[in-house]
Amino acid sequence: MVLQARNKHREAAPKPPQPPRASQSPLRGASDVGAGEPGPERAPLSPGRKGAAGRKGPRAEPGAPPAGGGLGGRLAARLRWALGLRRAGRGRTWTTLLLAVFAAVLHWSHITHLFENDRHFSHLSTLEREMAFRTEMGLYYSYFKTIVEAPSFLNGVWMIMNDKLTEYPLVINTLKRFNLYPEVILASWYRIYTKIMDLIGIQTKICWTVTRGEGLSPIESCEGLGDPACFYVAVIFILNGLMMALFFIYGTYLSGSRLGGLVTVLCFFFNHGECTRVMWTPPLRESFSYPFLVLQMLLVTHILRATKLYRGSLIALCISNVFFMLPWQFAQFVLLTQIASLFAVYVVGYIDICKLRKIIYIHMISLALCFVLMFGNSMLLTSYYASSLVIIWGILAMKPHFLKINVSELSLWVIQGCFWLFGTVILKYLTSKIFGIADDAHIGNLLTSKFFSYKDFDTLLYTCAAEFDFMEKETPLRYTKTLLLPVVLVVFVAIVRKIISDMWGVLAKQQTHVRKHQFDHGELFGWLFCKVHPGAIVFAILAAMSIQGSANLQTQWNIVGEFSNLPQEELIEWIKYSTKPDAVFAGAMPTMASVKLSALRPIVNHPHYEDAGLRARTKIVYSMYSRKAAEEVKRELIKLKVNYYILEESWCVRRSKPGCSMPEIWDVEDPANAGKTPLCNLLVKDSKPHFTTVFQNSVYKVLEVVKE
Repeated sequence: MVLQARNKHREAAPKPPQPPRASQSPLRGASDVGAGEPGPERAPLSPGRKGAAGRKGPRAEPGAPPAGGGLGGRLAARLRWALGLRRAGRGRTWTTLLLAVFAAVLHWSHITHLFENDRHFSHLSTLEREMAFRTEMGLYYSYFKTIVEAPSFLNGVWMIMNDKLTEYPLVINTLKRFNLYPEVILASWYRIYTKIMDLIGIQTKICWTVTRGEGLSPIESCEGLGDPACFYVAVIFILNGLMMALFFIYGTYLSGSRLGGLVTVLCFFFNHGECTRVMWTPPLRESFSYPFLVLQMLLVTHILRATKLYRGSLIALCISNVFFMLPWQFAQFVLLTQIASLFAVYVVGYIDICKLRKIIYIHMISLALCFVLMFGNSMLLTSYYASSLVIIWGILAMKPHFLKINVSELSLWVIQGCFWLFGTVILKYLTSKIFGIADDAHIGNLLTSKFFSYKDFDTLLYTCAAEFDFMEKETPLRYTKTLLLPVVLVVFVAIVRKIISDMWGVLAKQQTHVRKHQFDHGELFGWLFCKVHPGAIVFAILAAMSIQGSANLQTQWNIVGEFSNLPQEELIEWIKYSTKPDAVFAGAMPTMASVKLSALRPIVNHPHYEDAGLRARTKIVYSMYSRKAAEEVKRELIKLKVNYYILEESWCVRRSKPGCSMPEIWDVEDPANAGKTPLCNLLVKDSKPHFTTVFQNSVYKVLEVVKE
């Protein structure tokens, strides 16, 4: 492969504060009812969708879309059928798809532009790019790097399934522990791409010599998909570009109009900083899962609306569930809320038992597939999500018995709701105890600490981080400025009013009626739309939204910076050239991820905190910031076979809020030593006799553990 070399100067620009970065996963329900299951049932709030006025009998959806002439005609017909545009012509279907593609390209361009502006990624060296993947991001990327650099793809997969570097001296299957299927797939694509390009003689990257100034040595920077980091990030951004196409299709399907797709896309862009953080943190797990959540919600909505279920829709839902759960350890909690919402909709009679039962079966199959593909990951088997599925399945099976209870409709709703809530919690507790699983125990403690005064070491590590704190007070204000929150509240009130009206009709034993046509098609406020064209209202709202929305986008575009971390670069270079390849390191979790990724040294702790054993290890490592005696801390580090400890003085003094400095956190965990001088402060001044300082710069101090 030919590599060009050229001097290329980059200017450092100050990096202004960035807007808050958060990812959200909006969930939306649907409201149509399918055909009921034979047998005794209480009357639902709204029966199945009937035919249009003047027709007799129910209107059934065709089992398959009508075939047009040739392959193109059949494809267009199927797309019209899937998008709910069966009455529309082929031209309208293709226009919808072209607009969806345009939305995808627009979002891909937007996040690519923001990422490049923030880091000047194209001009960074390989080491700088790896250091830019901080904390968990660096840990995940390290496994992609392992497979890419391995002699063969299968050898690389074997290496991450028998990993000796991540939790030394343990050998762990990281594919089971860390949701690494995205890295496996991307690494296979990268190897295939580079081999094909080399075979046909096409250059895949161009390398430059970049002068950094300020007395720093020049570096080599490579651009193009032939560079592993560039390939990795590019695929993530393409996937999240496709997500915007799905959002457009979803909005179009819900509203029956491309105007709905436009509203969805623009609202996402106007609130972009609140909707995703992929442009700042590409390797995080939700970057891979989020697009499949949108697809999954679209399929759930289609299934809820369909008057007849087809195997293809259920298989597609199963596949989207698997693709959503495999990359992200927290996907189960999103699906838990979705299943809970569907169960509530079923209880009050908006969907029938047959449809919900099939959805539950699909979720069970999806969960089982993920459990197998994750080599028996315990967090899936003993999750609240799995327990909820089993309890709902049991409630559906017991429905004939519930119907025999001589109570009011409201009482029956309450009974089923309580059965689900307490049954889920109890089953989750029992399965965790039976299988001896405590990997997700910290999640329950974290929720408890949110609403009560409970505190321990693990929960404080979470709650002291801004990402796990309560929502910022400014967040609702930002939503209000773009008019997103007011519009959502108005729609929510209208939906609640409709539901209460239907519920009251059932509780008062009144005759229920067929849903209104506009409610069947996801539209509200028919009384207003009769007087004013809905398009005029929508464009007026979008015009008002665009005032703050455009300002938000401009704020994002104005973020200009350049990644540089010279202290860590010095640390990594020292480790690579001054320590043995098998030297074992311990320290702060974010730093350990970089040590493993760039220096390829064994580490004893890392940022992936969803494991009971890892949490215990981290507590031992972080005792360096406690008030314990140096001899006691050294003794525990020797048990972990640690050779070097990377001490960061900032961790000893920094405090995000009262009670959140490391010594204060340790005061909660170890009150017996409260009031003593923190060990880290003592070691910064003099590391002897239990440790020896072997490297030091403005940020890091490497202490060698003195063996007894």
